[in-house]
Amino acid sequence: MKRILFLILIITVCLSGCTMIPKYSRPESPVPERWPSGSAYQQMPPAPKVLDATQLKWREFFADQKLQQIIAMALDNNRDLRLAALNVEKARALYGVQRAKLFPVVNAGAGLDKEQYSSDFISSGAPRRVDQYSVNLGITSWEIDFFGRIRSLKKQALEEYLGTQEARRSAQITLVLEVVRTYLMIAADRENLELGRSTLKAQEDAYSIVSRKYKINLVNEIDLERAQTQVDTAWGDVVLYTQQAAQDENALNLLAGSPVPEDLLPLNLASISPFMDISPGLSSEVLLKRPDIILAEHQLKGAYANIGAARAAFFPSISLTTTFGSASNEFSGLFKAGKGTWTYAPQVVMPIFDARTWAAYRVSKADRKIALAQYEKVIQTAFREVSDVLAVRGTVDQQISLQQSIVDSAQKVYLLSSKRYANGIDSYLSVLDAQRSLYSAQQGLISLKLSKFVNEVKAYAVLGGGGFNEADEQMSDSRDLFEENVLSLLDLKLGKSRR
Repeated sequence: MKRILFLILIITVCLSGCTMIPKYSRPESPVPERWPSGSAYQQMPPAPKVLDATQLKWREFFADQKLQQIIAMALDNNRDLRLAALNVEKARALYGVQRAKLFPVVNAGAGLDKEQYSSDFISSGAPRRVDQYSVNLGITSWEIDFFGRIRSLKKQALEEYLGTQEARRSAQITLVLEVVRTYLMIAADRENLELGRSTLKAQEDAYSIVSRKYKINLVNEIDLERAQTQVDTAWGDVVLYTQQAAQDENALNLLAGSPVPEDLLPLNLASISPFMDISPGLSSEVLLKRPDIILAEHQLKGAYANIGAARAAFFPSISLTTTFGSASNEFSGLFKAGKGTWTYAPQVVMPIFDARTWAAYRVSKADRKIALAQYEKVIQTAFREVSDVLAVRGTVDQQISLQQSIVDSAQKVYLLSSKRYANGIDSYLSVLDAQRSLYSAQQGLISLKLSKFVNEVKAYAVLGGGGFNEADEQMSDSRDLFEENVLSLLDLKLGKSRR
């Protein structure tokens, strides 16, 4: 009997190998094959020389040792990244729960029943009390997945799990980008603060000169008040950049998950080591390696799997309950010959009319269209992000060169105006105007240098770089792939045919 039951189980599992999931094919990319070209874009290098950002570790891209330490702190301590990793663990467990539904739940049980009857209901001489000992092993209400409903749901759970892995990678890329951007902001604000302090000293020196001239009636009170206004303005800028630098440090501490030591913070933009130069190549297909796009594709595949589950709901549901064991009125006779018991109770439920089934099927088809639109939108957004980065890259060096020329010219104008004022040729108003122009040009140069740094980091991030961490993460990914391969082999042995 045990052999027969085991044979029945094997046959039913082998027969339940198909699914009704529609055949999936990757949609065509809704963006041009080539990156935009024109006067704002640099010419791309040939494809063989392109370094794939998704395979470039962040330690290779960010050569600055101090910055590397801060990024490592953030990857270890940032709470948002921890939540993303925990979501991966949760999705993995949910996938395991859904996959376990394919297999029967085998329970073993033992029982003792004692019952005493009324003498009015038993024949003469029969015992009034009856004892019954029993042991059994069996399967209770196991749904045999003939039409692939459970397998479709398992496929959907798998896609959700794989999607959360890509979401974690995307969260890490965002974290690395924010850490570096905040680090650069600290450097720029500290450089602006140093500029503000030097400007303040120059204004205080100028005020001292004007004050001495005022005391001997060489200048009027208007020039004195103008000089005082410039001193107060410079003080205001020093206070402002002191505040912004402190706020940037607070933001960096939050991203790092713990206070960042002062000796790891940059002095200015010039103290930061240059980043590695990367290129997106000639083809926009590189976008398909971005984790957010891979995540959207997993969601689209999950929507396909959900359609398979909705289709299978129109077909009969087959469940099986079976047990075998032994029963006796004496414990000592429980395992003697002739005491064996068994049950075999298959059940088939055929849906005749259920409006909810049709509604669920329409919902699944709508979900697939929504997932497809979202997938295409993510690709279009990614294409726009890379195009914007390339536009900045193609023009920022020229902007910096022009701004440096403006700073040099403003510096000369300021020096000449100061000399002319000292010799009594020009009024102090021309000196103030020259000083304002110089200060504004110097601030603009710092802003452009910051923009170039930030754009280089964005280029690395929008091309999918920074999503892989240390060797332990690679081992984790390899372990996940190994687990999935093992599970796939088990499914194949049970007769599954993937479509």
